Amino acid sequence: MILDLKNIYKTYQQGRIPVPVLKDVSLTVEKGDYLAIMGPSGSGKTTLMNIIGCLDKATSGSYSLAGNDITGMSENRLSDVRLNSIGFVFQSFNLLAKQSALENVALPLLYAGVKPRKRRELARAALEKVGLGDRVSFKPTQLSGGQCQRVAIARAIVNNPDLLLADEPTGALDSESGKAVMELFKTLNDEGMTILMITHDQKVANHAKRVKYIFDGMLSDVGFEERAEMAAQAASEWSRDAADAADAPKEEKKEAADGQQ
Repeated sequence: MILDLKNIYKTYQQGRIPVPVLKDVSLTVEKGDYLAIMGPSGSGKTTLMNIIGCLDKATSGSYSLAGNDITGMSENRLSDVRLNSIGFVFQSFNLLAKQSALENVALPLLYAGVKPRKRRELARAALEKVGLGDRVSFKPTQLSGGQCQRVAIARAIVNNPDLLLADEPTGALDSESGKAVMELFKTLNDEGMTILMITHDQKVANHAKRVKYIFDGMLSDVGFEERAEMAAQAASEWSRDAADAADAPKEEKKEAADGQQ
């Protein structure tokens, strides 16, 4: 098992008022899994991603990643986990504008203490894996949005992380570039990479092997359309029950009148 969240709660304080954001969230992700988590704005999906990415801590509950108990880790230990165990892909790429594609991809290796020659070798190999072996010297301003995102993906996988964590990875891309990124994710997953993707787009989520949904801070297997259908069915049943209740006195009066005759 790569990831195991148990009974996660997250509450923020606004003055004296507690604001619950995540409520009893439990989730397991196995090695080689490809999971999408969908949710609308304000659902808690960003907070959940931050906790999974060790960028924030839960108020309560337990979290283990690749066999390591994340709960209660110091900031220095969490920094090591982010560097070595998690590869991040963000909507906005977060590339250094003045650095080449090769230098951007090699950055995590620099922080990990890898020697320069080895850094260049690994960074070049990662760029080749994402189809940018001929763009190693290009700066982000010389690349398209789709190419920038592929550089970001190469940077995310260069350390061979336990988990690739992607936050709206196609959100800043046109449809064709987004499709190419999804195809790249599938290839990486087919090769054994474990991927957890946060998105609000059902079409993007459908590329994953399985999908979870988050509403009001709670994780569910039931999606938007199913919830809408359930709500519509419940409303229809309520209307029917209300109509039956309104008709009941009329029937009773009619029966009473028939009895008097």
